[in-house]
Amino acid sequence: MNALLRNKLRAFLTMLGIIIGVASVIAMLGIGQGSKLSIQQQIAGMGLNLVTVVPGSQQRGGVQFGASTMQSLKETDVTAILSECPAVLVATPEVRGNGQAVFGPLNWPTSLYGENESYLQIRERSVINGRMFTDRELTSAAKVCLLGQTVVTNLFGQGADPIGQVLRFKKIPFLVIGVLDTKGLNTFGQDQDDLILAPYTTVQKRVQAITWVQSIYTSAIDSKSTTLAATQIEETLRRTHKIKASDQNDFTIRNQTELLSTFSSVSNILTVLLGAIAGISLLVGGIGIMNIMYVSVTERTREIGLRMAIGGKGFDILLQFLTESILLSITGGIIGILLGIAASKIIGSAMSWPVVVLPSSEILSFAVCTVIGIFFGWYPARKAASLDPIDALRYE
Repeated sequence: MNALLRNKLRAFLTMLGIIIGVASVIAMLGIGQGSKLSIQQQIAGMGLNLVTVVPGSQQRGGVQFGASTMQSLKETDVTAILSECPAVLVATPEVRGNGQAVFGPLNWPTSLYGENESYLQIRERSVINGRMFTDRELTSAAKVCLLGQTVVTNLFGQGADPIGQVLRFKKIPFLVIGVLDTKGLNTFGQDQDDLILAPYTTVQKRVQAITWVQSIYTSAIDSKSTTLAATQIEETLRRTHKIKASDQNDFTIRNQTELLSTFSSVSNILTVLLGAIAGISLLVGGIGIMNIMYVSVTERTREIGLRMAIGGKGFDILLQFLTESILLSITGGIIGILLGIAASKIIGSAMSWPVVVLPSSEILSFAVCTVIGIFFGWYPARKAASLDPIDALRYE
């Protein structure tokens, strides 16, 4: 301790590399972990039981057809899925279109989604004002709709009650019967409140003038059954579409578990990458400790010779310099951990970015600091312990 305190500024500058390295690692891992948690929460908010069926590309006569050009999904497919797939709880066909919603002198570009009454349960949404459309309105293709909060704000004003008002979408009048809850942005940055919800039959017949559906959304009985539900849906649709065993599917099935797994893998890779980049600072800090310990051995050669002359053994000298190295590293690590936690909170509040500092990252950083102190301090300490006491005493 006395040896370190005699050169306070040098000791602090030696620790600075470790401090910056540890603080960087803590902050980067916190940002990575926070991003991963945020993605998981947003995907969970879309419904972990969700299984989606969309038209898939297929070759016909040597020509590759994209999903947007295919008409492979029908209303009968929804009926078949509900009747033949025990792992599926509810399902809804979807027909959608983009355009201008107009109310009085105001207009707003938005998306019109045609669904059935199971949409709320599948997408985990609720009606906060008004009501959902009924089976009778669905069957008759009634011109009724529910609005997301973004559409309400831009067409009717903040906090307005649009129930009973009539807006137009592609010149077709829709009676507003409900307002949906607020969901905010999804994982892809899309505003989930910028939509108009109507019966799929209305959108299919009156707006898009088509006989097929553009996708099918289903909800498994629980999150553990999504894979089973996807398998059952695939078997059912292959049968109803009369697809031969040697032919490819004319549809694609996706579930949230796969999406969550993909995003988690990407997030983990980015977290490791950020941690590795920050870890370079730790390596630089370790090299700084080795350099300073070399200088210290050179400066204290006569002291080492004197200690050996009065009975000090090589192990005692080794232990002394190794302890100094470890002490520098651990002290820098503790300060770095505290600084990293503070920096994480500042980043989280200043940038509204989710940051989660796990105890495991703190323990890992502390352990790395200890290893760095031993690794980079060993060779200078070994050099000090191997000095000849006579030569050391004569050193000028």
